[in-house]
Amino acid sequence: MKSIARGHWGPGVVALFLGLFLFVFLIVPVVKVIYVAFQDPNTGALTLINFVDFFRTSLFRESFINSLYVASMSVVLSSAFALPLAYFTTRFNFGGTALIQTLGIIPLIMPPFVGAVAMLLLFGENGSINLLIDEWFGFTIPFMEGLNGVILVESIHYFPFILINLSAALNNIDRAMEESAQNLGASGTRLFRRIVFPLAMPGYVAGASLVFLKVFDDLGTPLLLNINNMLAPQAYLRITSIGISDPMGYVISVILVAFSLLALWTSFLALKGKDYATLQKGGGGLMKRDLGRWEKIGCYAVVIFILLLVLSPHVGLAILSFGTVWSYAVLPDAYTIDHYFRVFSTSSQYITNTLLYAGLAATIDVVFGTAIAYIVWRTNLIGRQWLDYMAMGAVAVPGVVIGIGYLRTFFDYNVPVIDKPLASWWVIIVIALAIRRLPYALRACMAALQQVSVMLEEAAENLGANKRRTVARIVVPLMTGGIVAGFVTSFATAAVELSATIMLVSAESDAPLAFGIYEFMQSASGRGPGAALGIVAVVIVGLATYASHRFIARKEAERTPGIAVTTGV
Repeated sequence: MKSIARGHWGPGVVALFLGLFLFVFLIVPVVKVIYVAFQDPNTGALTLINFVDFFRTSLFRESFINSLYVASMSVVLSSAFALPLAYFTTRFNFGGTALIQTLGIIPLIMPPFVGAVAMLLLFGENGSINLLIDEWFGFTIPFMEGLNGVILVESIHYFPFILINLSAALNNIDRAMEESAQNLGASGTRLFRRIVFPLAMPGYVAGASLVFLKVFDDLGTPLLLNINNMLAPQAYLRITSIGISDPMGYVISVILVAFSLLALWTSFLALKGKDYATLQKGGGGLMKRDLGRWEKIGCYAVVIFILLLVLSPHVGLAILSFGTVWSYAVLPDAYTIDHYFRVFSTSSQYITNTLLYAGLAATIDVVFGTAIAYIVWRTNLIGRQWLDYMAMGAVAVPGVVIGIGYLRTFFDYNVPVIDKPLASWWVIIVIALAIRRLPYALRACMAALQQVSVMLEEAAENLGANKRRTVARIVVPLMTGGIVAGFVTSFATAAVELSATIMLVSAESDAPLAFGIYEFMQSASGRGPGAALGIVAVVIVGLATYASHRFIARKEAERTPGIAVTTGV
């Protein structure tokens, strides 16, 4: 308000609106969840009895330990997948590097719960792989037994976070550091352990913390694998089975938020006080090394094994979508396209709703992300950094907590036009998706704006353009690549979001794609159509990602010949 009074009318009003939106739809629901967790259900007084009851209950203690175990082991297994791919492709003359990196990122376009059933059919006790192992060697391997299944599925899906960040960090290391170490006698694993990996630690920690966060609050995968003794499934089951007034659902939600924040804080402490800077980014004396014949064979064997494993959910889902009966057999008994006909004839509303919800949410995210980025980096508004903090705070709030918070906060608020609670209107799903994915779009818009020189804006204003025209004709066009990247990231991840939407779907006609897949996968007869719907989700996300890359590449090509200021005022 002080900033508005000083004359910053445009940015001030926008900042006030953004702050109010984030306060109402992020801060208030989370604070409501925390408040109810400390509230006595009988008297309404503040108390710790709910948390005491949580730790006194063996099921909840077991769920707490299981969630920590699954998240930690998923980081370990994800690292085992990502480290060889990142190291081989950045340090050796490796044929097919671009293809390997691309295939390594593909798992991200499929939500883990979608591939969970396919993984059961491939790696379960009576899955294809175990049937072959039993036939050939006379034993089976418990790939998917209990928590092992959750760890395997989550690791396969989320390891690209480590791969992307670690590859970028390895490429940025000054290669002269490695050359100096080699001159002093370090080589092989010692060189990697003492020099290369420590210098790439910021990228690794960034990816590993994301994996931990994502796995810790994932809801769909444990539910589809029938593993209920974890925190997120317990929070969902308590609210949906016992009721919205059950305090244990809120206690679990608070613990989920607390450990998400703890993971971010731990990753910060792991890097605090250490210097990872080098004189050059990716420069130096060493070039990529050529591999010997047997080294090449060994490296390709490792890479092919990892890629086959991490792409197996996609293969299994594709087979399941065309299979008739697939049970106690290596492959389905027969194949059909009826599952796709059924999906498009009876369940097309799932696809339509998803395109609408994800499209609206991604649009909101890039508009808000661009506005917040501009306010933070181009104005002197008091408190502008808090907009960034609030928007990024959504990263640490699990989807199930957002869903529970919205139910508790907005269920008693009736929307006059439709005469129904806001928590049961489809618009609340769009808002939940937008809040959940805003950090992704915001970071992309921030990065794009930081690459736009403020001198271009000053030049436009010197030529007579006002601030609004300068932003519309200069800043936003030059941010196009980042804005599109933010839109696609938000759209792709919102299109397959389950944790928040499963709590907020009040009518089948309002359900999005992820909810439809989850419903289909609940029964053996629905797995075929569910897999077909999953393939549709993968195609939607894949096409959106491909289109964004083409668009960004074309924009970069258009900008290369001339100077950016030719955008005009």
